Amino acid sequence: MSNTIIVGLQWGDEGKGKIVDYLTERSDVVARAQGGSNAGHTVISGGQKYILHLVPSGILWPDKLNIIGNGVVIDPLGLLEEIAKLRSQGVTITPRNLLISEHAHLTLPYHRALDLAREKRRGVNKIGTTGRGIGPTYADKIERQGLRVTDLRDLSSLAAEIKWRAELHNQELMGAGAERIDVAAVVAEITSAAKQLQPHVANTVVVLNEAIAAGKHVLFEGAQGSYLDIDHGSYPFVTSSNTTAGGACTGSGVSPRKIDRVIGVAKAYTTRVGSGPFVCENENISDMLHGMGREFGSTTGRARRCGWLDAVLLRYAVMVNGCDEIAITNLDGLDGLDSVQICTHYELDGKTIKHPPATVAEMERCRAVCETHQGWKQDLSGITDGSQLPPKARAYLDRIAELAGARISLLGIGPARDQTLVLD
Repeated sequence: MSNTIIVGLQWGDEGKGKIVDYLTERSDVVARAQGGSNAGHTVISGGQKYILHLVPSGILWPDKLNIIGNGVVIDPLGLLEEIAKLRSQGVTITPRNLLISEHAHLTLPYHRALDLAREKRRGVNKIGTTGRGIGPTYADKIERQGLRVTDLRDLSSLAAEIKWRAELHNQELMGAGAERIDVAAVVAEITSAAKQLQPHVANTVVVLNEAIAAGKHVLFEGAQGSYLDIDHGSYPFVTSSNTTAGGACTGSGVSPRKIDRVIGVAKAYTTRVGSGPFVCENENISDMLHGMGREFGSTTGRARRCGWLDAVLLRYAVMVNGCDEIAITNLDGLDGLDSVQICTHYELDGKTIKHPPATVAEMERCRAVCETHQGWKQDLSGITDGSQLPPKARAYLDRIAELAGARISLLGIGPARDQTLVLD
C-alpha cells in the first residue's frame, strides 16, 4: 500500500480511526505522530466498540506493529489504563506489537492541573480544552523543561527530575488559587508506571526507517484535524501540535521523501467540539444528529456542534496537506433529508472569499453561501458496493470532490469496518 498519511480535514472527529483500521489490513506498521490523550478514535469491529486515545488503531490487527512516535505527548497513567481496557476486550498488547518512542514527552498530573486552572482563568475567553494536559506538556517541551519517555528508564534519578518540575508548576497552581499537586504521590505513580512501560520503549525513528528500507508499508495515523493545527488552524481555538500532514514527518522521524500518499478524511457534513468560530453551524442539523445518537465526543462525551459541509475549509485543507485523495465518512447521517447543502464560499464584509480568513473576528463575520442538492432518501448502511449508491448521493459526492480538488476514494456509510466502500 506504500507509506500513507491519514489526516483529518476538518476540526477532528472525522472518523480517521475507522479509515486507519480499514487500511491497516494492507499495512505492516501503524504509527501515531502527534497529539496526546485528547485524541479519541472509535473503531467498531466484530460488533465490539473500541475507544482509543494514545494507542494506534492498528492494535486491533494482531500481526501489525504499532508505534507511538516522538511527536506524541504521552500520559503514562492514561496509557496504562487504555492498555488494560483493551486487554479486557481481548486485544493482545505486548512489546512485540506496541513500541513507544524514547523521545516522546510525558504528560504528568501537574500538566492536567495546569490545563484546567489556565482554562478557568480564561473565563469567557476559554479555548475549550479537553483538560488532558496537552498544551502545558507541549509548552514544557518547547521551554526545554519537559520529561521524556527515555527518562522512565532511569528510576534512580526519576524522582528528582519530577520533583523540581512539579514544585515549579505548583507555584503557578497556588497563584491561580488551585490545589497543590502531591509531589510524592506523583513520583510513586510515575515510578510504578515506568516499570510497566519500559519494555515498550525504543528508538522508533530507527525502527520506522528500517521498516521502510525493508519494503514494509507504514500507515501514519493522524489525530485531531487540520483546523486544530497550531499553525494552520482556527487559532487560538486549536490544539498544541501540528495536525496537518507535515506533522507526521516531524513527529515520527520519517523524511517527507519517503511518503507516497496522503489521504484526507472528512465527514459528509461539518462538526467541531469546543469554542471557536463555525461559519456553517446549523442548529437543526445538530439537533437531528444528536437525536440519532450521533456526534458526541469519544474522549469527553461533549455534544459536537454540527453544520453543513464546508467546502471552503475542505479545499484549503486539501491544499495544505497535499491530499492525493479523500475519504468521506458518515454519509449515512444525511440519509433521511429531503435536501442537503454545501457551503461553496463565504461572504465577508460584502466580498466573496474562497479561503478561510486568518482571524477569529473575521471568521465570525463570515456568512456561508450554500448550494442545495436533492437528498437521496434511502438507507445507505447496507450497501456493499459503490455502484449501488443512489444517483443523488453519487452526485453529492462528485460535487464535494470537484469543490475540494481531490478525488474521493473511500466512503463510510456506517461505523463498522465492513461499512466502508472503495469508490475508485
